[in-house]
Amino acid sequence: MKKEKVTTELIVKENKIGILKVGNINYISLTDLAKYQNSRDPSFTVKNWLRRITTIDYIGLWEKIHNVDFNLVEFDQIKTEYGKNSFSMSPSQWIKRTKATGILSKGGKYSIGTFAHPDIAFEFASWLSSEFKLYLITEFERLKTQEAYQEKMDWQANRILAKVNYAVHTDAVKTYIVPTLTETQKKYVYANEADVLNVLYLV
Repeated sequence: MKKEKVTTELIVKENKIGILKVGNINYISLTDLAKYQNSRDPSFTVKNWLRRITTIDYIGLWEKIHNVDFNLVEFDQIKTEYGKNSFSMSPSQWIKRTKATGILSKGGKYSIGTFAHPDIAFEFASWLSSEFKLYLITEFERLKTQEAYQEKMDWQANRILAKVNYAVHTDAVKTYIVPTLTETQKKYVYANEADVLNVLYLV
């Protein structure tokens, strides 16, 4: 998680929940979710959830489905350990041992906490409180709707700008390039310049 920053926040039952966008996926802060139950030591709550058999089974299955690099050998080893009183698991341990991608964690002095794919974050929220999970889903869906609307508006704006700029550039070709050419050259150069512009505006 190099140089990633919390890009958005949700307000869920008066709790701020950070969202970390990685690629096209919005990862939800487990650290912030845990504060709903334990504001003093949210990392303890996350670790407590991770040591449960049902949690390991769930996030392991998620990785099997979505992560081709998931370390199945190490996962099988973890399953021989869980359920024992001595078993413990932190987000960083889970990631290091299994090459997991569904959970992201950054420790150290400038820690931004632990984040998870929505599939996993909703499962964690359900463990905290069914009511809290439903409010989280509602706010998350609202965020996705806002993003979709913004992307649509950006696309329309870019389309309009491209249309205007295309006309400006083709007029410039006619005014400054075509008049300097012979009649034979004009037949090919304008078409070639227009093709180049088409490529530029389609990128």
